[in-house]
Amino acid sequence: MMEEKQSHYLFGIHPVTEAIRTGRKFEKILVRKGAAGPQFTELLKLAEENGLPVQFVPAEKMNSLVRGAHQGVIAYISQIEYVPFEEMVEGALSRKAAPLFLILDGVTDVRNLGAIARSAECAGVDGIVLPAKGGAAINAEAVKSSAGALLRVPVAKVSNLKVAMFYFRDSDFQIVAASEKAEDDMYDVNLRKPTAIVMGSEGHGISEPVLRLCTVGARIPMCGEIGSLNVSVAAAVILFEALRQRIR
Repeated sequence: MMEEKQSHYLFGIHPVTEAIRTGRKFEKILVRKGAAGPQFTELLKLAEENGLPVQFVPAEKMNSLVRGAHQGVIAYISQIEYVPFEEMVEGALSRKAAPLFLILDGVTDVRNLGAIARSAECAGVDGIVLPAKGGAAINAEAVKSSAGALLRVPVAKVSNLKVAMFYFRDSDFQIVAASEKAEDDMYDVNLRKPTAIVMGSEGHGISEPVLRLCTVGARIPMCGEIGSLNVSVAAAVILFEALRQRIR
């Protein structure tokens, strides 16, 4: 088990720094709390320049993750090749008149991410947009949960979801907030147009800054007493409503 896990991360300040310099992409980089010195400063600067999320953690946690001299740095290797966001959108627009994208705002559970990606691939989604920070890592468990869909659907990571949403709006996409608080049922929303659907986090839904940039709201009608669905189930429901509308 330890050998399998070690294939998913790199540790040590010099190996990680050199890997970033050569263009290696990491899901996240763990740095020991309180770490200081020119080498750490250089690593943090490189991480910021390359849009790599950094998380500061206690030394005890790092020691529990790695049986070796991690030197206060552990970097988790990306399991997929990310696509530049603008390239992903423009490529889809060149292939079809009405692409369909999915924006995940704060989905943190890797199994939910995998299940969403699986539904997205089956529904013909043209790409998934994730925040560089605050979302689930695409690790081996996420890829497994997606049944390989994360290796098939283009995925872009952006430093700021709001910037990506402005780009969608400037490209004449409607941005649909999938929310139980929306006024319109999803059946009443035209999903045949160029569309980006936003799914919020498991606990709090779509964040207020992101919600303000959505142009349409879509509610999944329900008659039970619970009143909400797991985010991966909700994503599947609305994505297949989009597919239904598009193949009629």
